[in-house]
Amino acid sequence: MAAGGNAPVIIKRKKVIAGGGHHGGAWKVAYADFVTAMMAFFMLMWLLNATTEKQRKGIADYFNPSIPINRISGGGDGAFGGSSIFAEDRLAQNGNGATNQRPTEQRQASGETGVDPSQQAEAAASAEEAAAEEAALRQIEEVLRGQGGESLVTDLLARYITTRLTDEGLIIEIFDIEGAPLFAPGTARPEPVARDLARMLARVFALVKNGVAIKGHVQTAPEVLKVDPSWDLSTSRAQEMRILLETAGLAGSRVRRVAGYADREPVADNPMATRNNRIELVLIRSDTR
Repeated sequence: MAAGGNAPVIIKRKKVIAGGGHHGGAWKVAYADFVTAMMAFFMLMWLLNATTEKQRKGIADYFNPSIPINRISGGGDGAFGGSSIFAEDRLAQNGNGATNQRPTEQRQASGETGVDPSQQAEAAASAEEAAAEEAALRQIEEVLRGQGGESLVTDLLARYITTRLTDEGLIIEIFDIEGAPLFAPGTARPEPVARDLARMLARVFALVKNGVAIKGHVQTAPEVLKVDPSWDLSTSRAQEMRILLETAGLAGSRVRRVAGYADREPVADNPMATRNNRIELVLIRSDTR
């Protein structure tokens, strides 16, 4: 023991390690490679499911280009049949473009898009038919409106007619005028003006070959009635208009539908308004069923 009775102070330092040490980051690189490979795999599966055989061949040729020399080329020995790699008239023409700015029909790249040429021709023909039909329907609309030359519609009959062109076809609407209805009130007995309209419409419909749909609509009946006559009345009037049209010369085979819609589709704010008594005749587009 030291003098004075004081023991020496000994300081002991201890090193504490908080973590388990550095183990390296190689696993992170391996995991990233795995994720990338999985993404490429699923992309491959999607492409196989979403493309046609010709489109898959085009994708494969993009990554591994090949030139089918034997299909078109010829004219000599060697890899390119006597031509250089720039000879467009010798090498297979299955690219997307041509080396000439304005190549001739024999010297232009045809391309392979995966679309059957016959399908392209059918689509082009269908588009031309649709355009011709659209023009014919617009011509009918102009005739009924008294535009584009001599009209088949008198001023008296024109008051009963409205037209509109829709995706279904050309809709010709004939409707009651206050004090001058198409049918006797509450019945399907046609008035003389309805017969005149049917004869005129039959002549106009003869200008095209589209099918015809006939729809009957009536105004809402008073609630005090015990039995609602709307369904039977609208259907009967549509049938009567069909008979009038066929009597006037419309071929019965062109009639596609005859239906009554009761008072379910009013055109006036007041469901009991006379304007809701109407017949809609539709020249149906050929691509509509």
